[in-house]
Amino acid sequence: MNTDLDPARAANLDQLCINTLRFLAVDAIQEANSGHPGMPMGAAPMAYLLWTRFLRHNPASPQWFDRDRFVLSAGHGSMLLYSLLHLTGYDLPLSELKRFRQWGSLTPGHPERGVTPGVELTTGPLGQGFGNAVGMAIAESHLAARYNRPGFELVDHFTYVLAGDGDLMEGVAAEAASLAGHLRLGKLICLYDDNRITLAASTDLSFTEDRGARFRACGWQVLEVPDGNDLEALGRALEEARGDKERPSLVMVRTRIGFGSPQKQDSFEAHGAPLGVEEVRRTKDALGWPQEPRFHVPPEALARFREAVEAGAAKERAWESLMAGYAREYPAESAELKLVLAGELPQGWQEALPVFPADAKGMATRAASAKVLNSLAQRVPQLIGGSADLNPSTLTALAGRGDFQSEDFEPGDRQGVVGGTWGRAGANLHFGVREHAMGAILNGMAAHGGTLPFGATFLTFSDYLRPALRLAALSRLKVIHIFTHDSIALGEDGPTHQPVEQLASLRAIPNLVLLRPGDANECAAAWRAALQIEGRPVALVLSRQAVPTLDREALGEAAGVLRGGYVLAEARGVAPRLILIATGSELSLALAARTALEEGGIPVRVVSLPSWELFDEQPEEYRDLVLPPQVTARLAIEAGSSQGWHRYVGSGGGVLSVDGFGASAPGDVVLKEYGFTVDRVCDLALGLVQGAAPWGGAPQQERSGRSSPPS
Repeated sequence: MNTDLDPARAANLDQLCINTLRFLAVDAIQEANSGHPGMPMGAAPMAYLLWTRFLRHNPASPQWFDRDRFVLSAGHGSMLLYSLLHLTGYDLPLSELKRFRQWGSLTPGHPERGVTPGVELTTGPLGQGFGNAVGMAIAESHLAARYNRPGFELVDHFTYVLAGDGDLMEGVAAEAASLAGHLRLGKLICLYDDNRITLAASTDLSFTEDRGARFRACGWQVLEVPDGNDLEALGRALEEARGDKERPSLVMVRTRIGFGSPQKQDSFEAHGAPLGVEEVRRTKDALGWPQEPRFHVPPEALARFREAVEAGAAKERAWESLMAGYAREYPAESAELKLVLAGELPQGWQEALPVFPADAKGMATRAASAKVLNSLAQRVPQLIGGSADLNPSTLTALAGRGDFQSEDFEPGDRQGVVGGTWGRAGANLHFGVREHAMGAILNGMAAHGGTLPFGATFLTFSDYLRPALRLAALSRLKVIHIFTHDSIALGEDGPTHQPVEQLASLRAIPNLVLLRPGDANECAAAWRAALQIEGRPVALVLSRQAVPTLDREALGEAAGVLRGGYVLAEARGVAPRLILIATGSELSLALAARTALEEGGIPVRVVSLPSWELFDEQPEEYRDLVLPPQVTARLAIEAGSSQGWHRYVGSGGGVLSVDGFGASAPGDVVLKEYGFTVDRVCDLALGLVQGAAPWGGAPQQERSGRSSPPS
């Protein structure tokens, strides 16, 4: 920053830069005839101050690892971010600002990761970005604790999030704020654009709580800036926020939405629609801005913003020098740090995958997953995660890998502590009962880099995670979700805990890979796939009840999971007349039914199809080998919704499914009552082979789930 200017000229330059931000946003939104001008107009001063005086970044190297992270949680204000990126020298030309919200532009309506250089995260659904920022702060503090050494602070950056009233209203932000305060994430700073206007109304109609008191109760430092145009007050608040390393900070900045607009300032009309041609003219007059040219960038303002280019390059050069010294002093730690920052897996990691012997009694796939996960955790240093207060059920604790907590926090009651390192180097995250926040936090950790995050809960509660799951898929983030208690077989907890529609719901999300392994060795293969898959979130769906560990000497190799589907058991001696297709715990049922059917003279192939997504990506030749088109008698068996299965069974096939809700009873009883028995499978299969469905209609599906169990 140029410090040679006298105070008056400096203040004038500051104001010129702030208005440049405002009117780039106003002009772009008016050109597109679509967008949200009010937030950029009101929040421009704090954004300008942060990006030119505090934010550690290198516009020429957007992925430099030790940059500060900036998250625009109020993603509807995207033109503020795009203006900052263009002005400070990122590869975002002015021509792209002129194409705001247009097909193929680098300036979509809300920020999207992977589209615009310098955009850290896809934001838009309010509150998600706030949760992402908490995840980024967790990742930063974890990596710093693991790899920094005296004199080598290689991981040392802040996470800033700009949030609005809508963000703070959303429950996901409340959950994330609670956890962030508990964890004492002192390098997390939230700038709260407190303009007291939502898209449809003033906050007086819906949001009158004491926001500051709420955050203080959660353990945050709360600072107030009464006038969002007061750069000195903003600067003091940011300095104070950065100085408190024991508490995250909420800087409440009282702003005016649509600042400078004679008719729309402080009005919800400035929130979600362009100002209009006449109001743009009036606003430019009111703030002393030239009417033409549109997208005006004064040279002196551009020069001020572009100081970030050389300053950022110097910061990165200093960091690279520090990295070189670190490599000399700590070669082992340096090698591992470079590995995790590159997102690579260590050599020989696959050797950690256990092989399970055949066992008729077997184990639950959640139990097999626990063995696989803990074995991998000894080889894969970037694994970090936890459950939404469900470790005893999801079996996802990493034994001996420590508990992620503030080193200064001493709990009075240590129930649930995993053990090992107590502090930020710990790899076990205790999310508490916060599924919404867990999903958003995992996304932030993945976007930050250097970690491979996982989270766990019951499959039925994946609904609480859906916005974050969707954003992970949209953003191509590598996050692993572990969903246990995967069907009506979980039993006594009843319909509220028995997932039915969740498998179909998750399969509907583009770019999400779902794997539902059928035994312990398929579980190991599913974990192998999860670690190898790049640029996509993965959902591992696991059983509560024990399932047999299949004899791989007599059956297809579990490595077939990596292709999504494979022939588990072939018809004996002749071509199959029937194909049974199953996933998860229903796989052993399909095998038992095959034995009975073949004893009756019907040759049967059993296909394991744990991942539709991976199977659909295989060449057509392979898919036809597994599911020969000429074999039209096919029965799919899955204790979930039938939705989607007809793409695999075809018009001549059927589905044994659950298309209603479950019931409270022991799991084996529920399965029997809902028709998941060898006898029922054989009855349905015989009907398909004979060309007529025994339940009285075309052979499409068996709806065994209803509002009450079938008799």
